[in-house]
Amino acid sequence: MELDKNYDFKISEKELKEFWAREKIYKFNKKLLSSGKKIYSIDTPPPYISGRMHIGHAFSYSQQDFIARFRRMLDGNVFYPFGTDDNGLPTERFVEKTNNVKSKDMTRADFIELCLKTLKKTTDGFIQDWKDIGLSADYDIYYSTIDKNSQKISQRSFIELYNKKEIYLHEFPTLWCTECQTTIAQAELEDSERNSLFSTLKFKADGKDILIATTRPELLPACVAVFVNPEDKRYKNLAGKNARVPLFDIEVPIIADKSADIKKGTGILMICSFGDKYDAEAINRHKLEARIVINNDGTLNELTGKYRGMKIKAARKAILEDLKAENLVLEQKQITHVTNVHDKCGTEIEIITTEQWFTRILDKKKELVNQGKKVKWHPEFMFKRYENWVNGLDWDWSISRNRHFGVPIPVWHCDNCDDVIVADEKELPVDPLQKSKKCPKCKKDARGEDKVFDTWATSSLTPQIADSLIGNKIKIPFSLRPQAHDIIRTWAFYTIVKAYLHEKNIPWKDIIISGNVSLGGQKMSKSKGNIVEPKKVLEQYGADALRYWASSSKLGEDLDYQEKELVTGQRFVTKIWNASRLCIMNLDNYKKAKPKELEAFDKWILIKINRLVEKCTKNLNEYEYSLVRGDATNFFWHTFCDNYLEIIKDRLYNEDRRGKDAKLSAQYTLYSSLLNILKLMAPITPFVTEKIYMNYFAKHEGKKSIHLESWPEYDEKMQDKNIEEIGDKAIEAISEVRKEKARLNKPMNSEIKELIVDKKLKLFEEDLKAVAKAEKISYGDFKIVF
Repeated sequence: MELDKNYDFKISEKELKEFWAREKIYKFNKKLLSSGKKIYSIDTPPPYISGRMHIGHAFSYSQQDFIARFRRMLDGNVFYPFGTDDNGLPTERFVEKTNNVKSKDMTRADFIELCLKTLKKTTDGFIQDWKDIGLSADYDIYYSTIDKNSQKISQRSFIELYNKKEIYLHEFPTLWCTECQTTIAQAELEDSERNSLFSTLKFKADGKDILIATTRPELLPACVAVFVNPEDKRYKNLAGKNARVPLFDIEVPIIADKSADIKKGTGILMICSFGDKYDAEAINRHKLEARIVINNDGTLNELTGKYRGMKIKAARKAILEDLKAENLVLEQKQITHVTNVHDKCGTEIEIITTEQWFTRILDKKKELVNQGKKVKWHPEFMFKRYENWVNGLDWDWSISRNRHFGVPIPVWHCDNCDDVIVADEKELPVDPLQKSKKCPKCKKDARGEDKVFDTWATSSLTPQIADSLIGNKIKIPFSLRPQAHDIIRTWAFYTIVKAYLHEKNIPWKDIIISGNVSLGGQKMSKSKGNIVEPKKVLEQYGADALRYWASSSKLGEDLDYQEKELVTGQRFVTKIWNASRLCIMNLDNYKKAKPKELEAFDKWILIKINRLVEKCTKNLNEYEYSLVRGDATNFFWHTFCDNYLEIIKDRLYNEDRRGKDAKLSAQYTLYSSLLNILKLMAPITPFVTEKIYMNYFAKHEGKKSIHLESWPEYDEKMQDKNIEEIGDKAIEAISEVRKEKARLNKPMNSEIKELIVDKKLKLFEEDLKAVAKAEKISYGDFKIVF
């Protein structure tokens, strides 16, 4: 069957997506679980369902799909499930925005119901975005991180670690987002550069003014001490005395402590509850009594007097005005400094004492670094980011959240016995607010835990969740974890933590880290208005062009979005379609017969393809898909199209003169070469290669899809340096003929009287004569005679 004159990606992609789904082309063969055959397993990133796919998703998920498609062809079976991350804060914010509500204004039950209804309406459309870029997951092996099975696994993990005393409940200064009104983990912090006012204020000590500079005057009522460096000669007489806090008339001790930096500001440090983690450490170290002045919603409390009820920034402004009015400000200057913000909303973080659940990790830094070393990182330097993160940890992992929608923490509290009652595994999944329980000691009603898990407490179990969907037959370590570098500190780290705590194992053998996408060198963000929507790209250029663009970047490298790369991808799709169309037209009566003897140029191209197969296979095994794209594209465009197709036209078109055997040799080689080129490019451009395969090769090869074909095998026996080297010289001669014709402004089909070449090229004489349009070939020093 001939190919249509033009390839319409809009029609073809729609048809092929329906075909892949209908025929279950990417279905995981569960029968192989009991066969003992090696299974390549992928711990697929479950994307947050809280919004549309962005170009960064299309970029990184395409890259992992290159590997999945390659391994499916290479190994015959790939475990490639699909999940969505739809519990916790990101989903809550999405639901609030979608429905124009605030969770804090609703009952937990009502808000959960709204979340589930919203997810039901949006999930199918969201998943379709991933199908549209050609992600070849088995969508029948699907999980969501809020479904009953995921809840059960997450809750079981909690119970096991609680019983091992790796999880504890503690009232402690914790990182708090006043916008989301929940505790957050250290991994959810982002550094943000903010403008601020640096004010030098007048405290009183020993009857004199002492000067302390701060960017947070709203924490003056939270001041519990003043530190001076014991080596600072300016203040050596102040240690042991008291200081009076301006405006609030609070007396606090002056303590000698080396944490006061002599060179920073005035050299005197104000310790507040809690300005930052160093304040929390200092208060704990000196056993000071904390004075908490900020409420969970970011307002000031009764300890602040007239400022009670004000939001932090409003209180800051009002307090500064009152300080100035009482001549308590010596000087002020504008500064820019880096502050911690919540990565989900951009709000500056506070430290507030709350009761939370924690997983112990600070006592296991060395072990967790060693676990990370056991995983093969691609690129290798990404391990350093993991190692630096682990070594820089200051807090245990805060796994609880003060929100409505998430996996419930499966415990009850007996306020009478001051005891924690943990759910029985048979009860899972369970919501303690929906199921009553009595204390086994005093028999009184216990209070259900109202906190939920941090989303990462569940997402850290994605290998186990995915494995549970096929009867727990694969186990960790999986073969591969693909992910972006910005979540090394969260998803990679926490999954390694859970695998270690539960099984003393690593979760996967290999991890591949993708980069980010920028626009004009700037990170894409909604606030900048520089977001590129994949849907628009797909509508204009098609999925193959988008994937071709995504394959231009190495693992771990950021890539700037440039439309010209999509145009390049589209040109490749058009070229491979047109070249295949030409090939298939000349294979119309070919019956897959093998000639008795191959022509020299046919041997040459098959040797070249064999080397290409070896190189591409090696590079894909090492996750170097960008090298594969470069090598395969260059071979296809230049070696195959520019040279080989031109060389064999005479044999294909002039059977009466060149003979049946010469034509059959060309057809055999053309068939094999084109099929292998399509296979090599199928992981990167799955749609156009599938369309070409189905239109012609499927009936000859017996497979429904090119993606069910076997990966081309490198043949060690197919080596003939003599043919390859002489063939290369023949190509050089053809190139020189073309250059000379171009220089003389002669058309490429213009004839030349004589082409003189090295006598070694005699093997290629007939094809050389035909492609050069030479009346005769002679042997000697190279020369073109017109």
